[in-house]
Amino acid sequence: MDEKRNLQRAMSPVRPLRRTRPVVTILFVIAALYTFWLWQPFSLPASVDLKVPDVSLGDPLAGSAVDVIATQDKLVSLEAHIISKCPDTRDALRELILPVMQRVYDKVNFTLSYIGRYDTPFPLRAPGPTDKLTFPFYFRPTSNDGVDCLHGPSECMGNIIELCARELYPDPKINLGFIMCLTRDYENIPDRSLIEDCALEHAIDFQKLNDCAVKDDGGHGLNLLRTSIQRTSDVGLPR
Repeated sequence: MDEKRNLQRAMSPVRPLRRTRPVVTILFVIAALYTFWLWQPFSLPASVDLKVPDVSLGDPLAGSAVDVIATQDKLVSLEAHIISKCPDTRDALRELILPVMQRVYDKVNFTLSYIGRYDTPFPLRAPGPTDKLTFPFYFRPTSNDGVDCLHGPSECMGNIIELCARELYPDPKINLGFIMCLTRDYENIPDRSLIEDCALEHAIDFQKLNDCAVKDDGGHGLNLLRTSIQRTSDVGLPR
């Protein structure tokens, strides 16, 4: 029960969605639909009391651009694709991802991938006023060293920090709680004080997190981000 509380504590009270959410929410809803459809015959043990709000997930037979595959160890692969400095990511985590993971955390292999593109040289740059902010802008990874993120270099750094947290602490009860803590104050990502506070709250070693992000002169964190962006592209989203 202590492990469940760690994840529950990361959630704010659920409130109704006020408008249709864009790609972040849509992608996760579709993935969640498949997960519940595939696992309807199963239920959590009676001893597990998750106490999560009821979430309406619509038609479980809807098409999906996200891989949801039964693995050999009988876990279902569940993915969400997000960006760190975004109110829609905050709402998707609070209202969809965390409630669903509380219900099926022991039945899924959960992956969190990031939206972006890498096709410009360093330094990282924000989209300019003449850039057409369409899906191809976000999903065109190339062989160059640079990475573009919708909200600029600070979002790229936030994405890398969250990817490092998932690499160092693969337990979703820890890394999702930490990511939700950051996302509540997404405007301040990647301020050191915010990262330190959230790391302390979720028993994450801040120094290890920092070492991961700057390892190999930043090459390790950048490679994590490129790989994550490539994964988002590989699931079949528009190029």
